[in-house]
Amino acid sequence: MRHLRGLFALILLALAGACAPPPAQAQPAVWIVRDHDSEMLLFGSIHLLPPGLDWRPAALAAALAQADDLWFELPVDPATEQEAARLALRLGVLPPGPGLYERLPEDSRLRLGRMAVRYSLPPTLLDQLKPWFAEVLLVTAMLGSQGADIAHGVEQQVSATAPPAVTRQALETVEAQLSAFDGVSLEEQLASLAHSLQTMEEDLEAFDRLVAAWMAGDLATLEAEALAPLEAAAPGLYRRLIVERNAAWLEQLQTRLDGSGRTVVVVGAGHLLGAEGLPQRLRALGYEVEGP
Repeated sequence: MRHLRGLFALILLALAGACAPPPAQAQPAVWIVRDHDSEMLLFGSIHLLPPGLDWRPAALAAALAQADDLWFELPVDPATEQEAARLALRLGVLPPGPGLYERLPEDSRLRLGRMAVRYSLPPTLLDQLKPWFAEVLLVTAMLGSQGADIAHGVEQQVSATAPPAVTRQALETVEAQLSAFDGVSLEEQLASLAHSLQTMEEDLEAFDRLVAAWMAGDLATLEAEALAPLEAAAPGLYRRLIVERNAAWLEQLQTRLDGSGRTVVVVGAGHLLGAEGLPQRLRALGYEVEGP
């Protein structure tokens, strides 16, 4: 269940899948935050990627070479993956009563059945799961069929290539991350699942577009195709996953900036976009922020 790490940033953005490489000059966006004695590079990740993409901006490589500490959403290690799997199995099962299929409207119920067959997920298993857990299994199975994997994702690659002396830190725990998703109302979970099912079946190029936009640093497209649909389909989910977690992380970044030294922060790309994104929030607090 290694794929569970991909759920917690944004279903459509953080789990974007395989795509053709974009033009060579394209690079994902980076932001550099400075005060009088600190420098912090912010980089937005995609947690699962296909092999072979040349996505590393030069600024990220340079910052990692000089960094004192490196922050992820969660620790990047096998113990974290095991804990995520254990907690997901505990939190992600529906209570006694109607199953997932019965809770969905007819069009989504039929789509769920078709996607289960297409990606070899037992319908009886899906029927026992809360919508958020069924969603991550479906989306990740689809991406796996295209060759995307967490091993090629940004966090794994950054952690593996960062200097060993760089201190690794985490912005939250597995339990906090899962609880943010599981704490959303069942109605909004169902709405998010219905949206993803429709996208999976009707817009087969959606994930390719998102990866291409990320690779090109096209923030307007990322906002329009990932953040805006999620906020419209499930505003409570958007608030819990993006707004509230960004606020909690902002406090930790401020504390780090109150110290001194060089820091690299790697979080799901959705957390760096728009007025609620970390770069704009830091600008609003008066920090110098270089970047889009």
